[in-house]
Amino acid sequence: MEIYLPIAEVSINIFIILFLSFVVGFLSGIFGVGGGFLMTPFLIFLGIPPTYAVANEANNILASSTSGSLTHWFKNTLDYKMGFMIVLGGIVGTIIGIFTFTYFKEIGKINLIISLSYMYVLATIGTLMLIEGVAEIDRARRKIFLKKKLHSHYWIHGLPFRMKFKKSQLYESALTPIVLGLIVGFIASIMGVGGAFLLVPAMIYIIGMPTKLVPGTSLFVTIFVTAFVTILHAFNYQSIDIVLVIILISGSIIGIQVGIKVGTYLKASELKTLMAILFLAVGIAVAYDTFFRDHENILNNNNLNSVEMNQFYESLIELSNTFPASYGLFCIFLAVGLGILASIIRRSVSNYRKKHSLKKAAW
Repeated sequence: MEIYLPIAEVSINIFIILFLSFVVGFLSGIFGVGGGFLMTPFLIFLGIPPTYAVANEANNILASSTSGSLTHWFKNTLDYKMGFMIVLGGIVGTIIGIFTFTYFKEIGKINLIISLSYMYVLATIGTLMLIEGVAEIDRARRKIFLKKKLHSHYWIHGLPFRMKFKKSQLYESALTPIVLGLIVGFIASIMGVGGAFLLVPAMIYIIGMPTKLVPGTSLFVTIFVTAFVTILHAFNYQSIDIVLVIILISGSIIGIQVGIKVGTYLKASELKTLMAILFLAVGIAVAYDTFFRDHENILNNNNLNSVEMNQFYESLIELSNTFPASYGLFCIFLAVGLGILASIIRRSVSNYRKKHSLKKAAW
């Protein structure tokens, strides 16, 4: 079933987008990442221009991250203090990233920059994580146990303004999470991701947070970063297509709830290895798409110049162009609202099942 996106000006298959967004949401729930590192390339592969793919996926990540973060809040596996410190840096990084995005857009190189960013970042991180994940699995198989420090010490740990993070049981410089947030915000604004695929390993290996607190805290940070990215893209480029956003959110908020449940049954080493394989696979796909795919023909096939613009489509375009800030805020509130609703429904279903199980046990 084909549906036309009035602002992105392309036609897509709604069932393919729903399926992909569900899968990405599922993986997001397992790994504690926003899922943009997968969904943004998928949207580009399907013929959606990179500028629109980045902006709309950021809005989608906002919904899935809200849903996932609220679920972790119910479980008390979230460090707010650490999260807010990372968010402070993330806001600054996002502003810098938007200026960079604007510069490359004006010189006509933004599509190439987005593709190259995905290719190099995913390939590098995927390779490092795969090596470590396979090594951990091999040591577990051979029953070799290594004594590890809580985390390695780098120059960043020598920064001033140290403070206590009681939830994570850490005594770190406030600048450590702020610098990390700055990097994540910069990447999020250019690549259309929440930045959690960098944030998660950094929280574990650089900051040294307990693993159980990492997924919830990373999703908490992603809420604020992607909300800021969404409003800036809506205001500067009018690139948020609410039709696409609703389709993406519908699949991802269901997938992330399922993923959170499944993730509790997998070992950390297995999660790390699976995540590394995903990074490498998407990086290779992006490289193929960048250097070997005929984008001109794809865009020509997807553009429907003959589509009759109904009143709803025309109203969306006018609203986006005339009141971009209000339109962006509406998309943010829609994403957050749907994310909260999904999390509450999941919790209600979970509580019902527990009560039902207790009644059965009593009988």
